[in-house]
Amino acid sequence: MDKAEYRANDDGEPNNSAGAPILGQIHSFELTNVLIGVVRYYGGTKLGVGGLINAYRTAAKEAIESGTIIIRELRQFLQLTFNYEDMPHVMNSVKQPFVEIIHQDFGFHCEIKVNVALENLVPLLDQLQAFSSLKSIDLGIK
Repeated sequence: MDKAEYRANDDGEPNNSAGAPILGQIHSFELTNVLIGVVRYYGGTKLGVGGLINAYRTAAKEAIESGTIIIRELRQFLQLTFNYEDMPHVMNSVKQPFVEIIHQDFGFHCEIKVNVALENLVPLLDQLQAFSSLKSIDLGIK
């Protein structure tokens, strides 16, 4: 589920003089799911390509160092629908420290929406597949 997507844009600056140095700082700090925008006002002094690269790299580095880095665990939503006879087994499966129960509805059928740590998703799905009344496992995207 690793979606390694990125985009860098020089927005009118010489090729690879703005976006690439900023992206390089993002990679050097090993950050994901981040956006850095740098605005440069022309002050009459021509920096040249090397100066531009240094200016954008420095701006990105200072932004990262002055910001707060939040570490988040990758997670996946699941919506489970099953019959009452499997409730004790399903509930036992989802009452794990890596599973967060988001919503429960015990009407005609049992429905539970959970949020699972991605590293534990496959073992949990394997465990849930053993229950005969499990009608659907909907993998939501988070």
